[in-house]
Amino acid sequence: MQRTRIQRGGVNLDVSSSGRNVWVFRWRVTMPNGQRVMRKRVIGSLETYRTKTAAEKAAGVFRMTLLDKGATALTTITIRDLVTHFREQELVDRGEEGRAYSTRDRCESVLTKWILPRWEKTPIDQIRTVAVEEWLRSISRAKGTKAKIRNTMSVLFNHAIRWGFMHTNPMTGPVRGSGVRQSAKREHIPEVLDVAEFQILLDELQLRERVMLWLGMTAGLRRGELAGLRWCDVNFEKLTIDVLRSVVDQQVGRVKTEASKKPVPIDPYVAEDLLDWRRTTKYASPEDYVFATDAARAGAKRGKQPLWLAKVMQYHIQPAAHRVGIKKQIAWHTFRHTYTTLLHANGEDVKVVQELLRHGSAKITMDVYAQAVTKAKRTAQNRVVACLRTPEGGLVDNLCPQSVPSPELANGSKLLKRFGVPDGI
Repeated sequence: MQRTRIQRGGVNLDVSSSGRNVWVFRWRVTMPNGQRVMRKRVIGSLETYRTKTAAEKAAGVFRMTLLDKGATALTTITIRDLVTHFREQELVDRGEEGRAYSTRDRCESVLTKWILPRWEKTPIDQIRTVAVEEWLRSISRAKGTKAKIRNTMSVLFNHAIRWGFMHTNPMTGPVRGSGVRQSAKREHIPEVLDVAEFQILLDELQLRERVMLWLGMTAGLRRGELAGLRWCDVNFEKLTIDVLRSVVDQQVGRVKTEASKKPVPIDPYVAEDLLDWRRTTKYASPEDYVFATDAARAGAKRGKQPLWLAKVMQYHIQPAAHRVGIKKQIAWHTFRHTYTTLLHANGEDVKVVQELLRHGSAKITMDVYAQAVTKAKRTAQNRVVACLRTPEGGLVDNLCPQSVPSPELANGSKLLKRFGVPDGI
């Protein structure tokens, strides 16, 4: 049976940087990266402790700390050491068990750009709540950005607590309200399109971008989910989409939350354009991406990876918006915000809205509502589509008219027959 080594340390005479003879207490410790290193603490000068026995006696407090709390009790672990350990343990791809790629990428960005430049050499036990607050106030960035920095530091300290490097988190504090105070409230209301703006923008776009717009506006797909969509995920017969993956920076990963995996209904009118796009694109096999890149510069990856949707927004959708006189700052999330606004304007049940947007929680009382049935979700979605298709493009008493699909589009099977598509596509 292997015996556990008890760290006791030792006392030796050494020479300080100023040339004085000093007594030094030394011990070994295992750092967060697994490396065994020597540490030391100066006990006092030779003039203060004239014999080694006296120095040993003075070192008793250090030795008792080692015996009582372990070798790391006297160790100085810096933020740099902690970040290194955090990267090795948390910011690695562990598949379904680990963090999503987008989360890891965002966390790495905050660590590199903000936390390490300011706190790299600071021992973790010397980070003070008020000092972090003052630092955040000095940063000329939006409140949301500063809240992300604070939250990332909190995750970092929770990691330190989990591994036994410290016992408290200065970002959250021991009781409510005692941690770092940093508001995350939006400084600007997110832009949303009104119905007329959506309609004139839709008319200005080509088929591919028009389908993207429909899926973002009436299915609430996030940019990464839209990029990760494959034809096998679309069930035209049942008129649903299975959101199974997210592609960020061409890295295929899992979707944001478990709630994000729920099937999304698609309106028959939207499915028409989607089928039209499938007949048009070169890449229509079940495993092909719905919006696969066809650029020559993609080389061997041509048709095998999705488009960079940021570039689609920059070079196609935003210029089209400017051409038709839309002055708002449009991004992919604009369509998701607009979808939410229209659902609320229609007076839809909050649980239905939550499930259509695939949020993990509907906040406070919303989660006590019963699970919304597919029929209710489809009806709510159909009303938004009908509103967007209305020629006059306006809301009547803040409500969209009830959508009544034409008989031939009442279900997916009839839609497929109309397009001459075999069953089981």
